[in-house]
Amino acid sequence: MTQDYKATLHLPATEFPMRGDLPKREPAMLERWEREGFYAQLRANAAGRPLFVLHDGPPYANGQIHLGHAVNKILKDIIVKSKYLAGFDAPYIPGWDCHGLPIEIAIEKKYGKVGVKLDAAEFRQKCREYAAEQIDLQRRDFKRLGVIGDWDNPYKTLDFRFEANEIRALAKVVDNGHLTRGVKPVHWCFDCGSALAEAEIEYADKVSPTVDIAYPARDPGDD
Repeated sequence: MTQDYKATLHLPATEFPMRGDLPKREPAMLERWEREGFYAQLRANAAGRPLFVLHDGPPYANGQIHLGHAVNKILKDIIVKSKYLAGFDAPYIPGWDCHGLPIEIAIEKKYGKVGVKLDAAEFRQKCREYAAEQIDLQRRDFKRLGVIGDWDNPYKTLDFRFEANEIRALAKVVDNGHLTRGVKPVHWCFDCGSALAEAEIEYADKVSPTVDIAYPARDPGDD
C-alpha cells in the first residue's frame, strides 16, 4: 500500500502558476496594460519627480523589425523602467524616421517613377501612406516586446509640424553662424543631376595586380 505523503505536508498554497506558459500569458498581460492605461498611470504616479528623458533615435519606417531593433528597444526600455524605480519621472516618446530612399524605392516598384502613373504630389502622398503602414506594423511588434511608452502619440518625421520645426532649427543654426559651405566629394549622378544616396551606389569588383615591397625604416634622429 502506497502512502500519499503530499497530504501529510503543510505546503504553501498559491495561485502563482507552476509553469510560465509565456506565449499565452504575455499577450494577456500586455492587453491588461493597454486596458488599464499602464503608461499613463506611471506618469501620473511620477508627477513632480526629477525628470529623466531618453532621447530615442528613431528606427526607419520600412519593413518589419529585426533582432537589432529588438535589442535597441529592450535596452532602452530597461533604462526607462529602472529610472522610474529609482524615483524619476521618465517619459518615453517613441518615434520613426519616415524620410529616405527605401520608401521611395518601394513606391517606385509599385507605381513607377514620378510622372509614369503618379505626379509628384500623388507620389509623395503614397510615400506618406506607405510609411504610416510600416509604423503600425513596427509599433505592434515593439508593444509585443513589452516596451512601455506613449505609443498613441509618437513623433514622426513626416509630420508637417515636425518638418517646420526642423526648418526653424536650421534657421537658428544659420543665424548663429554655425553653418558653413565648403568643398566635399560626393557620389554624383550625371543623368539626374543630383547627389546619390549610399543605397544607390553600385560597386564593380576589379582585379588589379599589386606589389608589396618591404624596406627598412630609418629613424630621422639618426641623421
